Parts: sequence; structure tokens; C-alpha cells
Amino acid sequence: MDLSVLRGGFSTKMHLVTDGNGLPMTALLTAGQRHESAFFADVMDSVRVPRPTGRPKKRPEAVAGDRAYDSKANRRWCWQKNIESVIPARKGMHTGAGRPPTCDQQKYERRNVVERLVGRLKERRRIATRYEKKASHTRATAP
Repeated sequence: MDLSVLRGGFSTKMHLVTDGNGLPMTALLTAGQRHESAFFADVMDSVRVPRPTGRPKKRPEAVAGDRAYDSKANRRWCWQKNIESVIPARKGMHTGAGRPPTCDQQKYERRNVVERLVGRLKERRRIATRYEKKASHTRATAP
């Protein structure tokens, strides 16, 4: 799907990745009816972690997400890239052998920086109401 011509409006979702200080690193707009976890790898592949010298790193040390991102595919992607997965298991998951590993609770509590960034973005009327009809125009208004 070509996301650059995605129509904007009320049914679009903005997937954000931030650093530990709440500064946006990357954003991706998708159709509102699609599930969030389907775009986990696409969003994470576009992350570039800046360093003082040299090329930016493509892999953060850890990635935190809410329960919606809990899937075998997302955990496998993190494991293959050697990234710590700080995603809690969905409610109702079975216990015992084969259960997804528990996440580091202290690191998961820091996930609120993303929520604060979303709150700051929604203060901007242009982003909150999404007047632009193309994803490229909406993305240009985000910091």
C-alpha cells in the first residue's frame, strides 16, 4: 500500500515513535480500520537513533508498546533485531509454557512519554482535526 497518497480525515491513525525524552523520531499514517500491530515493523524500520559521531543506529536498545502490539510476529521481529521487547501480554493469555515473557515494569512505566507527545500534537488544531487530505501533507505539519 502506498502510504504517501493515503487519504486523511477522521479515520486515519498516526503511529509515533519517540525517544526517552518524548521527542518524535518517526511517524507513520495508516488507515483507521487497520490494526496497529500490523504496522509495527514498518514503523520501527524507519527509526534512526542519532549518535554523537558516525551514522545513526537503526536499532534502539528497547521498544515499549501497549498491549495492542502483543503478537508473536512483533516479538519475533524484536528478537531477530536483538531489541528488548517491553510489551505486556494481553489479558486472558494462558500461563505456563509458551507464554510470552513478562516485560520490565520500570521501563514500561516510561511509555507515558508517547502519550504526552500525542497530547502535545493534539493541541495543534491542524493535526487534531486533520484538514489535509493527503498523508504527505499531514506528515509535513507534524514536528
